Amino acid sequence: MSLSSPAVVAAAPPVIELRGVAKTFVTKGRALAALADVSFSVAPGEFIAIVGPSGCGKSTLLNLIAGLGGAVTGQVLYRGAPVQTVNTGVGYVTQDDNLLPWKTAAGNVGVALGLRIRRMPPGERSRRVRAYLDKMNLTGFEHYYPAELSGGMRKRVALARALVYDPETLLMDEPFGALDAQLKLVLQDELLRIWEATRKTVVFVTHDLSEALILADRVVVLTGRPGRVKLIREVDLPRPRDAFQVRFTEHFGRLHRELWDALKAEVRKGEDV
Repeated sequence: MSLSSPAVVAAAPPVIELRGVAKTFVTKGRALAALADVSFSVAPGEFIAIVGPSGCGKSTLLNLIAGLGGAVTGQVLYRGAPVQTVNTGVGYVTQDDNLLPWKTAAGNVGVALGLRIRRMPPGERSRRVRAYLDKMNLTGFEHYYPAELSGGMRKRVALARALVYDPETLLMDEPFGALDAQLKLVLQDELLRIWEATRKTVVFVTHDLSEALILADRVVVLTGRPGRVKLIREVDLPRPRDAFQVRFTEHFGRLHRELWDALKAEVRKGEDV
C-alpha cells in the first residue's frame, strides 16, 4: 500500500492542496458537519478518484476546489494560492448534464463560461467548439438539441463544454452515474483516451469502486459524515488502460477487495444512522 502519488508526478509542486479542511452547513437552524480535517494533494497531470458513502462530502470537496463552497476551516489551495473566488483554472462536469434545452450541441459547448471569461474571438471559439465536438465523437450532431440526443451524447456534450477552453484541471462529480453499465464503460474508455492525450489533472467523484480503479492513479476513501480521509491508495495498474479489460485482471480484484474492506464499514455506519 502507498500513501504517495506515482513517482512520475510526485516531484512536481501540487496543483491542488487541502490542508485540514472542515466544512459545516447550517440548515433548519442546525449545524451539519460535512467535512472534518481533510488533507491531501493532487499533482499536475494526476487522476484522483474520491469514493465514500452517500453524504460524506465528496461533492462539497469539488465545490470547494472550484471556489463555489463558501467559507471553510483550514486551507484549499490551487497552485499555492488560497481559493477564495470562482476558480477559473478548472472545468466542472456535474452529475446532471445541465444543458440548455433551447441551444444545440454546438451552442451548449460554445456558451462555456471559460470561453466568455477569456473573451475568445468568435472565429477561434467556433473552431474550438467544432474540434471538441469531433473529439467527443459528436460530428454530425452539432445542430441537434438536447432532447434529440441520447443520454450518452448529452454527457459527451457536457464534457466537451468543460474541455473546450482547455482548463488545467477537470473536476467531475459522478458524471456517468445515471448511465447503464455498458454505456458507462464506453464513456470511461473515452475519458481514458482523452486523459492519455491531454494529461490534465482530474479529480473524479464516484460511488463506484470499479470505476475509480479503472480511471485513477490514486483513490481517496472518505469516512461517513463528516468526511475524513480514511485511506489513500495508489492504483498500480499499468497504463494505458482498457476500461473493458482491466477489471478482469487479478490485481484489479485485489485492489477492489482492499478498497471495499476500507469502505464497507463506513457504508454500514450510514445504514445504522
